[in-house]
Amino acid sequence: MWYVGQTWKPDSSSIGYARSEDGVRWVRQSDKPALRPEAPWEKVAVMCPHVLWDEKARKFRMWYSGGEQYEPNAIGYAESADGLDWEKHAGNPVFSSDPERTWEQHKVTACQVIPYNDGFAMFYIGFRDEDYAQIGLAWSKDGVGGWRRHPLNPILAPEPGAWDSDANYKPYAIFDGESWRLWYNGRSGHFEQIGLAMHEGYDLGL
Repeated sequence: MWYVGQTWKPDSSSIGYARSEDGVRWVRQSDKPALRPEAPWEKVAVMCPHVLWDEKARKFRMWYSGGEQYEPNAIGYAESADGLDWEKHAGNPVFSSDPERTWEQHKVTACQVIPYNDGFAMFYIGFRDEDYAQIGLAWSKDGVGGWRRHPLNPILAPEPGAWDSDANYKPYAIFDGESWRLWYNGRSGHFEQIGLAMHEGYDLGL
């Protein structure tokens, strides 16, 4: 398990690493963070880790968010042989907001990366401003550079007057053999709930 630990005075977020034999009782693998904010773009926080094991390369691959404590600003990438000691990518951040796209002009963050069509699909949050969020999709051959955004982004947006009228974020998607199931947080005001969106078939249009 890779998880986020936070302090508030001073504000800071770091990523820790723990292991379990049964998924219930967890043991921290170090008294220090596995990943902490160090680079200027990471500001005071690294959080929202998503990790895949690369069997061919025999290494863990992590996509994480860095920036401000309330909502991070961009997405970085790191690799590790043991899950505890990480080497950050020299070209970080590997995915940043696009000021030409109004829906994500403020920030991009909290991605889930999935092997897809000889590359990697990324579900991510795009912030129009600090409080209004939508979900986007992008594809990359190597999962690090050359990200190509979906032409129909955002793929999921708040519905006016509904329970998720202010934000759709924190996506997690799986393909069940027939369709994609996307769980997400929806927010109206300060109240959050979890929703489910569906996409029939495997083709995501990337």
